[in-house]
Amino acid sequence: MTHPGTLVLIMAAAVLAPLLVHAAGGRVRVPLVVFEIVLGIVIGPQVLGWAHPDEVVDTLADLGLSMLIFLAGYEIEFAAVRGDTLRRALWAWPVSLLLGIGVGLLFSGGEVFEAFVVGTALTSTALGTVLPMLRDRGELRGRFGTVVSAFGAVGEFGPVVATALLLSGRRPAESAVLLVAFGVVTAAAVFWALRPRPPWFGELAERTLHSSGQFAVRFVMLLLACMLGLAEVFGLDVLLGAFAAGVLTRIVLHRAVPAGSDAVLGKVEAMGFGFLVPLFYVVTGIEFDLDALLDSPAALLLVPVFLALFVLVRGAPVYVLAPKDLRRADRGALALFASTCLPLVVAITTIGVDQELLGTERAAALVGAAMISVLVLPLLAGRLRAPRGGPGGRAA
Repeated sequence: MTHPGTLVLIMAAAVLAPLLVHAAGGRVRVPLVVFEIVLGIVIGPQVLGWAHPDEVVDTLADLGLSMLIFLAGYEIEFAAVRGDTLRRALWAWPVSLLLGIGVGLLFSGGEVFEAFVVGTALTSTALGTVLPMLRDRGELRGRFGTVVSAFGAVGEFGPVVATALLLSGRRPAESAVLLVAFGVVTAAAVFWALRPRPPWFGELAERTLHSSGQFAVRFVMLLLACMLGLAEVFGLDVLLGAFAAGVLTRIVLHRAVPAGSDAVLGKVEAMGFGFLVPLFYVVTGIEFDLDALLDSPAALLLVPVFLALFVLVRGAPVYVLAPKDLRRADRGALALFASTCLPLVVAITTIGVDQELLGTERAAALVGAAMISVLVLPLLAGRLRAPRGGPGGRAA
């Protein structure tokens, strides 16, 4: 480790963040991730210069992003989101992508690949960030939480697939073949997961749940590692593997360890939200190019523009295609939650900058707008849903 003190500072920021949320809770509800990112900016090289990421920290941050997407995949109840709700979600995202690419072409002056980067970033939903907010408010298992899960899942999965097809550096046809091959292998894994597990599997999982063996937790980590490795072998974004691993894990645990699945998930969440996920967000702040944003008035002006485009490109189609049983306030809240983004914006803009398809100033503006979306849009969505009741309220 090149900078051994950096990890200490990152974890100190991770501990300080919930304290700040608690302190601000009486005045305004600020999402935890906002404090984590801002603290990362403060301790990073752009402000105080105390923390400097290295290879070890970057690897842990990548694992944190994978864990975030994994937990988002686990939270989705496909039995609840199928049918008309899922069909509407599947229609909304391609419309957003077409709008996003059209906007990207305007910004890039006709540069197709830059338009793909900008357009794909504008269509993402931070499902891994939104679902914990709904869970903390007790709304995840209701009708509204189910609809958010459906639209958020497509908004998480769609950009990952589009990135694999359009921004992988290969020809789209070659990427499509690899993506189909990955899909076939994943479908085979789902078929395997649906088969009954032998009795000893559940017995061993429950017997070691509170011992040093932790068989079930280790098995979950094995599934995650296998799906990440499979995505890497096919040359696809590892986030695709993380999402698939979350879906597979839910199927396996609910069939093999129905009584202890919540306890196993609790242990995995403790590992994720207690260490890896906050590390990812703090490192995002540390690596944020604040100078590129502040030194360019044009880039700074793009931040509110991109924030508005997140709502227009992603939120408007969601609002129009939202299930008809949701009242108007809930449709607006759904659109705002769907427009909340960050992790995939960071990943997509990083790919764009690395492949020299996107300038650092525009990338910083996109990430800056995504950070503000995490702070502002869920707060606005919560205000829209303040009066409970109706088909989309908590009572449903």
